[in-house]
Amino acid sequence: MNHHADHDDFAFEPVEGLPELPPQGEEILWQGRPDWWTLTKESMNLKWVALYFVVLALWRFGTMVDQVNFATAFAASMPLLILGGIVLAMFMLVGFVQARATVYTITNRRVAMRIGAALTVTLNLPFSQIGRADLALRRDGTGTIALDLTDDDTRLSYLVCWPHVRPWVLRRTQPALRCIPDAERIAHMLGEAAEARVNTPQIARRTAAKPSAVAAE
Repeated sequence: MNHHADHDDFAFEPVEGLPELPPQGEEILWQGRPDWWTLTKESMNLKWVALYFVVLALWRFGTMVDQVNFATAFAASMPLLILGGIVLAMFMLVGFVQARATVYTITNRRVAMRIGAALTVTLNLPFSQIGRADLALRRDGTGTIALDLTDDDTRLSYLVCWPHVRPWVLRRTQPALRCIPDAERIAHMLGEAAEARVNTPQIARRTAAKPSAVAAE
């Protein structure tokens, strides 16, 4: 498979999000990033993390309110809420940095994904190697487009690609354009470009055989 990974964090990008200039005939149709807030909420499970610390604080308050006065019990539960706030702030910072470091690119030939904040990786996924694209759309218009690859020999690391993957699909990692705005329009554009590319006849060139010389008798 034409799968390319570039691990140089400081490599010069002639075009943002691409490790090299597109070859002749290739056109960039769209480039974008995840919505950082949606990405953070989904990939970091912010609601469950917040609920966890709230439940801990309530449990602490409930176990102490029968033994001490209300103010003392409330003061004893506050450190858990403060700790929860710090954890949530750290998660939001990670989500923001991840989104800003990401560039998704759709051309008339492939999907390219420059992902990773600490370890930068660029995935080049030709349309011919994408079997299906599944759209998960949200009410606010953001959505995730998961790419099911046809090459069984290609194994992408879930941890290396996270959070730019289809959640909880571990056996066969599906790279994904995660939490992008206007996702329905982008998915439609991707489908049209992929269909046009796959249906374009490919002309293979080969060198014509040289005529053999036959000795005259």
